[in-house]
Amino acid sequence: MASPINEPSASGPMTESSLPGLPASAPADTPPSPSLTMQGTETQFQLVWRAFKAHRLAMVSLYILILLYTVAAFAEFLAPNDPHDVNARYTYAPPQELNLFERDEQGDWRFRPHVLGYEVEVDPVALRRTFVDDPGTKYYIHFLPKTHAYKLWGVIPSERHLIGVEGRRSVLFLLGTDRLGRDLLSRLIHGARVTLSIGLAGVALSLVLGVLIGGASGYYGGLVDSAIQRVIEFIRSIPPIPLWMGLAAALPRDWTPLQNYFAITLILSLIGWTELARVVRSRFLSLKSEDFVAAARLDGATDLRIIWRHMLPAFSSHIIATATLAIPSMILAETSLSFLGLGLQTPIISWGVLLQEAQNLRVLADAPWLLLPGLLIVVTILAMNFLGDGLRDAADPYGSSR
Repeated sequence: MASPINEPSASGPMTESSLPGLPASAPADTPPSPSLTMQGTETQFQLVWRAFKAHRLAMVSLYILILLYTVAAFAEFLAPNDPHDVNARYTYAPPQELNLFERDEQGDWRFRPHVLGYEVEVDPVALRRTFVDDPGTKYYIHFLPKTHAYKLWGVIPSERHLIGVEGRRSVLFLLGTDRLGRDLLSRLIHGARVTLSIGLAGVALSLVLGVLIGGASGYYGGLVDSAIQRVIEFIRSIPPIPLWMGLAAALPRDWTPLQNYFAITLILSLIGWTELARVVRSRFLSLKSEDFVAAARLDGATDLRIIWRHMLPAFSSHIIATATLAIPSMILAETSLSFLGLGLQTPIISWGVLLQEAQNLRVLADAPWLLLPGLLIVVTILAMNFLGDGLRDAADPYGSSR
């Protein structure tokens, strides 16, 4: 008599999945899990970008910074007036109200942007001038008009601007004027180029110094590491504000504004590389004992190749995040020096230089719009900090939080 286990089942032959106690396997034609497929085929950059997009504040900050740097890149084209044009008739003129529509003779509304002119009234008691709207004077805003001449990026001559008013006596002060009657909006747009670029230039130099010096400290160790760390500790022990003031005050007074610009950038970079150097050093100390570094050394690779081709790519995302978080410090340093009168000086226009106009209470009471550069600095610093936080969180897409 045959054993019962060898008899075929009534529903078909017995398979491995039909045995009791064993889990049923998935059919052969079942597609793999989408999450497994995505994680198996995505590159490192794609993983970081997907994690970064999940950080909403960082994405909003990225769009804000793209807008700010676009404005800075095309400052000459976007500024409606010459930022250095002085008009004594409109000192501390308030912002003009922008009207987008106008009623025609038939009573229909049509799109025709314009601003009203100014009427000057004198207070008989305080003998102070005040500006009020003049309904009988309208200045129509045109798109791509020809006004003052300029050179885009110092190369391309043009007279076209995004918006402007035509006429020798026409005025367009959407954000008011300063003590010399200069258009604040145009000066803010031009100041964005200097303030935002000095952060990038300073961080670029700090990045080079921090990677080279911190990498040498962590890779070679020993006496080299001790000497570099003592230098870093000495620099960090000096109070930053007095150090910046002393170095900036030592600049020759006969230097051109461009020379002062590069000198301030160099000074900020020579001070700001220490934090990044310590980050790079700590990463190199942990990576130099890894197997891939030992394999590259046994393969005959030079120290420079090991550092550049093997160790730096292993934490490039962390370097980018650290550099992004260092840009706000550079911007605040330049703003502080310029506000105190020891940094950039006129005729260079930066947000720190513009804040010098808001140093007394009378100006704050009569012309509060002169605080707008400070508001832009706050928005820029917050955007860069949120962007740095997003990059730092996305730098490890394989982390447990993913």
